[in-house]
Amino acid sequence: MTKSNTIPVFYTITDNYAPYVGVSIQSLIDHSDSNKDYTITVMVQDITDEHKKQLEDLATDNVHINIFHIDDKLLEPITNIKENYLRGQFFTLSIFYRLFIPELFPQYDKAVYLDADTIINTDIADLYNINLGDNMFASAPDLSIRFMPPLQRYISECQGILPTDKYINNGVILFDTKKFRDKKFIDRFIHLLTTYQVFTIDPDQSYMNEICEDQIYFLDKEWDSMPNENMAEFENPKIVHYNLFFKPWHYEDVQYGKYFWDVAKETPFYSELKEQLANYTDEDRKQDRADLDKMVEMFEEIKKADNNWANIKAKGAQVKL
Repeated sequence: MTKSNTIPVFYTITDNYAPYVGVSIQSLIDHSDSNKDYTITVMVQDITDEHKKQLEDLATDNVHINIFHIDDKLLEPITNIKENYLRGQFFTLSIFYRLFIPELFPQYDKAVYLDADTIINTDIADLYNINLGDNMFASAPDLSIRFMPPLQRYISECQGILPTDKYINNGVILFDTKKFRDKKFIDRFIHLLTTYQVFTIDPDQSYMNEICEDQIYFLDKEWDSMPNENMAEFENPKIVHYNLFFKPWHYEDVQYGKYFWDVAKETPFYSELKEQLANYTDEDRKQDRADLDKMVEMFEEIKKADNNWANIKAKGAQVKL
């Protein structure tokens, strides 16, 4: 299919995330329009033959699934920087892959990116067809931080973004990939990454917020509905995003969990996922809470660092496009 008659959707995963992305893909298929064409690309460095086949077998007549092996050379500027190798166990290197989508797939002028831990409850074409105007991309404000004062201060004091509700979560993105190429986003990203080795809690997300700060289209919150202990569920979530540690395959009572299991039972991963839930211990959940607390506590350390975003910008670094 050419760029003019397919809807391109991208995921980036490590191999162990294959079951979760499989459920997300199935939810997208369940809400696809038989009169439209969709091309799903799963970007990964390594994947087992079994997982590859299971994902490819989800494809339908109008929803095509490609497994794309990302080139190690593309990642050298990231992996060669010790300070930027994602801290603790919060993230994996695959979170950076999404930033390379515009360059790696020049056949598309527009594309959707989804985190693997999402469930789609509407036709993804509704997101794809949003008019971005002059903006670089669209994402929803990050509601996961709204009730965490240290993270609010992190955004305002360490990143210098005000008001803090401008700060987006990039688990759901509608890219104007042509603008990313034309404005050489990836060159700016690599320059900032290699020059300043920015100390940040949320590596890839912070770069998108900083570089494109005044060129972001803000999606309605229902496009990135995240479990949140301080908020009730949204009535009609268009996309559910099990952000951070709130995974239904680890917690029975997580918000929006029903959406996940209703789809999971349609997939070949269902038994494995139920087994993961059964085997996840209270000690594991206690560690999740400790890891979340540790991430929040990083604010004070980052605030003192010379290479946080606010200090880098104060020194005159050209951050924005």
